[in-house]
Amino acid sequence: MSVITTSTPASSKVQLWLKWLGDTGWLWRLRVALIAAMHLTAIYVLASVEYGPFAMTLALLTWGLLNFLWLIAFRRPGVSAALSLALVAALIVLSQFKYGIMQLTLTFLDFLIIDRDTVSFLHSIFPQLKTQSIVLVAIAVPVMWLVWRADPFRVRRATAAAGAGVCMLGIVGLSVANPEQPWEPFQGVNHISNLARSGVVSVSHLTSTTGWIEADSKSLVGSAQATPLTTCAPRGKRPNIIMVLDESSFDITAAPGIKVPEDYRNYFKSSDGQRRSFVTESSGGPTWYTEFNVLTGLSARSFGKMKFYVTRITAGKISRGLPQALQRCGYRTFSLYPTYGNFLSARNFQTSAGVGKFIDMADMGVSEDMQPDKFYFDQALQLIARERKAEQPMFVFVYLTANHFPWTSTYRSDLTPAGWKAPGNTGEVDEYIRRQAMTANDYASFVARLKSEHPDEPFLLVRFGDHQPAISQKLLEPKLPQPLLADRIMTHDPRYYKTYYAIDALNYKPDLSSALETLDAAYLPLAIQDAAGIPLDPSFVEQKKIMLRCRGLFYACKDGAEAKRFNRLLMDAGFVKNL
Repeated sequence: MSVITTSTPASSKVQLWLKWLGDTGWLWRLRVALIAAMHLTAIYVLASVEYGPFAMTLALLTWGLLNFLWLIAFRRPGVSAALSLALVAALIVLSQFKYGIMQLTLTFLDFLIIDRDTVSFLHSIFPQLKTQSIVLVAIAVPVMWLVWRADPFRVRRATAAAGAGVCMLGIVGLSVANPEQPWEPFQGVNHISNLARSGVVSVSHLTSTTGWIEADSKSLVGSAQATPLTTCAPRGKRPNIIMVLDESSFDITAAPGIKVPEDYRNYFKSSDGQRRSFVTESSGGPTWYTEFNVLTGLSARSFGKMKFYVTRITAGKISRGLPQALQRCGYRTFSLYPTYGNFLSARNFQTSAGVGKFIDMADMGVSEDMQPDKFYFDQALQLIARERKAEQPMFVFVYLTANHFPWTSTYRSDLTPAGWKAPGNTGEVDEYIRRQAMTANDYASFVARLKSEHPDEPFLLVRFGDHQPAISQKLLEPKLPQPLLADRIMTHDPRYYKTYYAIDALNYKPDLSSALETLDAAYLPLAIQDAAGIPLDPSFVEQKKIMLRCRGLFYACKDGAEAKRFNRLLMDAGFVKNL
């Protein structure tokens, strides 16, 4: 090359340069081929998870955007392609992993709301994750160094910025023209295109002036009266309250042609002999929507597309709900949480919502959350025996998990109640009904032990189905085309959201005036307070007015107008902050 830098005539320089290029052309072609191979590999990977021309176009634009962004930083196309390929592969793996656990693919919000609880939860269920991450980094660093050294090409940052701008405009334009629908992340496909579209929607939502929670824009006259009571004068002796979340349970006779045991529907009756419907805000999951409803008395739907993260978003920001109201009236409050407490910030959410002692799976001494219902009832009995104080009633939130999906395999056949026989439906449906029979059997034993071990203590027992099982969607209207079924789910057709709630009592006569025949989940806290004779604070008094005039509906009443007005009242009164 030193020859090229001398005073050799221009024509000679060209000839020498061409000779050098011919001598080294194989290396240049190899480098180009390697970069092209990375791009072709990316196209193959995207084509394997993206379906349809729209999704593939959006995914390719996302691939282009990633490359251009790396080019702005490093200017090297080989390095940019390698980093982009690694990132795309990692995002697809993470999305598939999340879908396998939650039946929901990765969304942009997963990266916005990463906190210590998220990392702690992952490490708790996958202790090998830290070691695997270190190994991957140890491999990736030298590989990237080799790519860096071998990449001879450079791209101007201005050119890369222009390319990134074009890709971004394409992504935004396509996403706005065809916005992500709420049901799409539940399909388990289009991992990159859905992630890109969710980013457009999320950024649009976060940059709006409406905040996280839907609320009327103007302050309300009289909201200052919605302040908590400082005293409590209950009607008679306060009962201990046990609230039981009955996993995936509903009266499956709502589906046509289902065969059930003769006494099947008795389980759904309250102590007054009535069967009551409970309207949840999730169908087939997730449980934490209902958890949020019954602890705060508010609607997860008020958070729009953010509702999946409602327990994370609201941790420490809502100071109104059932546990706080009971604490004001002298109750000690407990939660027996069936998985690790850092799942979706459950511990932070519940303790800030008024749960005095949060007991998770690790505290109960087990490493798997799907335990027989008897296990959790026994934990409640042990807690009551250990923590009971004569003048301080207890509130205990108990979760059941044995009826969690899937129902394609038999769970603990040894716990099948004596004399139980399969009614003769599909194997999946009969397994679901068998597990409900196990729950009914364990609940009856739990009540019997309460009577025996605490013969003079008053107890109020409230149980409810947190959502319908996933199988209900193919049972309720078996001939319904998939597009119409999706519309039913998206428009919150009550047929797909109704479960049950039941109120029982020992040594106590509950006031069931607020136990309406059909009740939205957000009203359960005030129904429990009325049943227990606990005086309602002004915010619950106002919510009770909404319940009565809306006939048990909350968010669905007047297309969300009542919920928005109520949310504004709570914000003005200081119950809801920084949302």
